[in-house]
Amino acid sequence: MKTIGFLSFGHWSPSARSGVRSAGDALLQSIDLAVAAEELGADGAYFRVHHFARQLASPFPLLAAVGARTSRIEIGTGVIDMRYENPFYMAEDAGSADLISGGRLQLGLSRGSPEQVIEGWRHFGYAPPEGQSDADMGRRHAEVFLELLKGEGFARPNPRPMFPNPPGLLRIEPHSEGLRERIWWGSASDATAIWAAQQGMNLQSSTLKADETGEPFHVQQAKQIRRYREAWKEAGHTREPRVSVSRSIFALVNDLDRAYFGQDESSDQIGVIDNMRAVFGRSY
Repeated sequence: MKTIGFLSFGHWSPSARSGVRSAGDALLQSIDLAVAAEELGADGAYFRVHHFARQLASPFPLLAAVGARTSRIEIGTGVIDMRYENPFYMAEDAGSADLISGGRLQLGLSRGSPEQVIEGWRHFGYAPPEGQSDADMGRRHAEVFLELLKGEGFARPNPRPMFPNPPGLLRIEPHSEGLRERIWWGSASDATAIWAAQQGMNLQSSTLKADETGEPFHVQQAKQIRRYREAWKEAGHTREPRVSVSRSIFALVNDLDRAYFGQDESSDQIGVIDNMRAVFGRSY
């Protein structure tokens, strides 16, 4: 292991017993958590994105705020559901947040997880073309986003603009050089890990994975990572890819912690998520 960080969902509840009673509490405490993690020497502060939930949602204002309050720690997501995203607007937001942070963004993208609502991406104005799935749509949004991050001009300038234009076709602004190499894909299957390698994205491997062989979670995850690295090499990329793995870890520091989380031995679990048989790694 080379670096270590945390991943926060930003849960909040209006319950009188909750220490995080509002969305404002969740956002402000997330900033404070990242600052504290940096002070303690952690390497990364990552945030989950869930729509229609009492959790963290639109990530870029939070990432920008964390970037302004910290100076060293990597800041990222795990993951942004690309079915909901406008790649063009997202490229502007990502470029802005990355520049504010001084080039520390590490953006994790994916097709997304089970939702709070039915086909929530339709409420955001998106629907897959006929013959394609919502997962296909999410991957297509990601491909457009990656292309925009190259910083190449594509839009024909107005001959009578309000402000002077640079010569040639125009690109999305602000552009942050190097951000394209700091994009990750959260892969639940071997196939999407291989696709991520072909696209030149880093790999995020989570605490659950499609149960493709019936083997223990850690064995399947290790095979997924090996196949990703093989695909990366076959694609001919010149830089070294990065790989992250997630684990659920509860630090038991007092009797209350032990009462809530320290009673049972944890082990791998098998379940069904979005009609996919999945293996869930144990908690620690």
